[in-house]
Amino acid sequence: MSGIFDFLVNGLSRKGTPKPELSDPDQVSIYKLTLRRQWVHAALIVLGMLSAGLGLKGFLLPSGFIDGGVTGISLLLSELTGWPLSVLLILINIPFIYLGYKNIQRGFAFKTMVAISGLALCLIFIPYPILTTDKLLVAVFGGFFLGAGVGLTMRGGGVIDGTEIMAVTISRKGGLTVGDVILIINIIIFSFAAFFLSVERAMYSILAYLAASRTIDFLISGLEEYTGVNIISTKSEDIRLMITEKLGRGVTIYNGKRGYGQHGHRLQDTDIVFTVITRLEISNLKAEIEKIDPQAFVIMHSIKDTKGGMIKKRPLH
Repeated sequence: MSGIFDFLVNGLSRKGTPKPELSDPDQVSIYKLTLRRQWVHAALIVLGMLSAGLGLKGFLLPSGFIDGGVTGISLLLSELTGWPLSVLLILINIPFIYLGYKNIQRGFAFKTMVAISGLALCLIFIPYPILTTDKLLVAVFGGFFLGAGVGLTMRGGGVIDGTEIMAVTISRKGGLTVGDVILIINIIIFSFAAFFLSVERAMYSILAYLAASRTIDFLISGLEEYTGVNIISTKSEDIRLMITEKLGRGVTIYNGKRGYGQHGHRLQDTDIVFTVITRLEISNLKAEIEKIDPQAFVIMHSIKDTKGGMIKKRPLH
């Protein structure tokens, strides 16, 4: 496994990070930062391969359950034909690796190739234990570990399932969204599973897919979901002070114009307050805004993930 890890890091270094002249401190600093990021990505991909291997070999394969996407197609064909899953994973994903190379990025295709090949090797050489034979536990935890593998690999910049690549390619050429394409693919897969396997196994497989999907969303969206809040008020300064001093959050102020208000259709300059909070703080923020300006216009929207800024609450004195 260390050999795969070294190959991944060295391969990524050759692909995208030429070694700078040591006489340029700024370039050296950028090179070190990029190399460190590649090591993190490599570690995530290796963990993703190991987790997906556990989900497949330790849970889903012994019970004959499948998943959605290209992995589900591979599992279904392996169940029906008796071909090794490791071989089918590589063969079926080859076209999608090529699509990723052509339509997304060479580095992405390289990581995907390494991740899928590494997963196949994990299935061949690692003796994963069968942890349970309870069908419900197999579906839930098999989906969890498989989803964790997919999510960690995506965090590392690649995929171990070509469904998203296929969905992006189809959506660009047609009127369907990526979500629509994935939904249609999975409906077809589970319909075949119900026909060729059994309705019960298909239903357990759907449960495994749902568990995997939720785990992927959890890992990709971040460990904590945030909400962006825009506040438009005539008392924007008081609201800004409340957020920074009482709630301990950072804010951004940007200029806007009010198109309609108590004075009719007359544009008025106003400061718009923007902040990012967790879902648990929404109620408290709304209550504090209500105290300051009951007429304030508050707009909220979900944020997948954040980086930098004053996201974590600072201590108040």
